[in-house]
Amino acid sequence: MSEALLLLAGVGAGLCGSIAGLASLVSYPALLAYGLPPFAANVTNTTAMIGTAIGAAAGSRPELRGRGRRAAAVMLQCAIGGALGAALLLARDVIRRRIDAAAQTRGRPRSAPWTGLTVAAGAYGGYFGAGVGIILLSVLGLRDREPLAVTNAIKNVGTGTANAVAVVAYVFAAPVHWWAVLWMGLGALVGAWCGPYVVRVLPERPVRWAIALAGYARAASLLW
Repeated sequence: MSEALLLLAGVGAGLCGSIAGLASLVSYPALLAYGLPPFAANVTNTTAMIGTAIGAAAGSRPELRGRGRRAAAVMLQCAIGGALGAALLLARDVIRRRIDAAAQTRGRPRSAPWTGLTVAAGAYGGYFGAGVGIILLSVLGLRDREPLAVTNAIKNVGTGTANAVAVVAYVFAAPVHWWAVLWMGLGALVGAWCGPYVVRVLPERPVRWAIALAGYARAASLLW
């Protein structure tokens, strides 16, 4: 896959990510097609999607105005989760061995509070990230009754923060392919900047249905 196609995939990923939170539906397979092994594609994808965060935040300024406190809270929770997710990814083999050695039976977990769910979404974003946007969009949508465009804007800054925190770890400890990051990140910046405008002008109900269907399609593709 050439750099031009990486750029195009980045635009598609940025558009999907800023609207539905499914950037990795486009970007991760594109990086695999580019020739990167799965682990390198994963960390490169997370790094490149910083472009989605910047573009989406720039395009969502009207929805974010006056909601700085809420956005900051979600960003902090996702930052904690992103750091946890990156640590889990980088130490996954050690963790697996310890879990196998410990093998304890546990009781049923209690229902997690909203903050815990947001941190968990951030952790998943830092670990892998495919579909993290739609997970966080669902959590925020259930917690806060507000227009989709606003929930989407908060979701974008949250997932962007989780990515940014994870990238700090990946820069020093993971095989990030910086050339691919450059081209895909540029495309993602453009695509994500356009996404909030699309959400703003389209009718809310059909967009919600489209996001839900895209989420099911993503889940089915992962299971397949």
